[in-house]
Amino acid sequence: MLYWLLKYVILGPLLRLIFRPQVEGLENVPEAGPVILASNHLSFSDSIFTPLIVKRKVTFIAKAEYFTGRGLKGWLTKMFFVGSGTIPVDRSGGRAARAALDTQLQVLRAGGIAGIYPEGTRSPDGRLYRGKTGVARLALESGAPVVPMAMLNSDAIQPTGQIIPNLGRVRIRFGAPLDFSRYAGMSGDRFVERAVTDEIMYELMELSGREYVDMYAQKAKARPPEPVPA
Repeated sequence: MLYWLLKYVILGPLLRLIFRPQVEGLENVPEAGPVILASNHLSFSDSIFTPLIVKRKVTFIAKAEYFTGRGLKGWLTKMFFVGSGTIPVDRSGGRAARAALDTQLQVLRAGGIAGIYPEGTRSPDGRLYRGKTGVARLALESGAPVVPMAMLNSDAIQPTGQIIPNLGRVRIRFGAPLDFSRYAGMSGDRFVERAVTDEIMYELMELSGREYVDMYAQKAKARPPEPVPA
């Protein structure tokens, strides 16, 4: 109930008025049945704009720490994620990846939309990074189509580390659904999972127009910054 109140009564109309979403290809999101919505990840606000413009409920997962903060800020953060339909997952243990996958599989088996960021984290510099194969396992185990979704300028609206977004018109583009039924029963084959993931990332590169980097974003974030030439 809180999800729909936020979307259509409390926050949704105001956000639409302020950010005036410009959306291409929304008709590519099926009106019914399980769907995997795979998006690049440029900004914290991606998880705000996606549920705002997709008519059906989109369920993302997030680390459990977002739901356990203290004080007013912690409570507001928790309420945001609960209201946006996000499910907490403990990502600290060795079975964390499987727990996240099982959570999203439950959403798909119930006929819902599972939102996922194949890069696993926000891009450190706006480029598109190598996708993790969790999105492939999700597609192969569920049989659901994958709809690629490109956030085009959310990093300009809310850069990493900036709390209050800049005013601007958010732009989002959806691609045609990807069908991986030809790989049915091949979940667990790392070569197949890599091929499926790379196909999804290629579509995201084409949709977003962003430079692709064949490196995981987390590894890129861990690298020391390059020295500035004198």
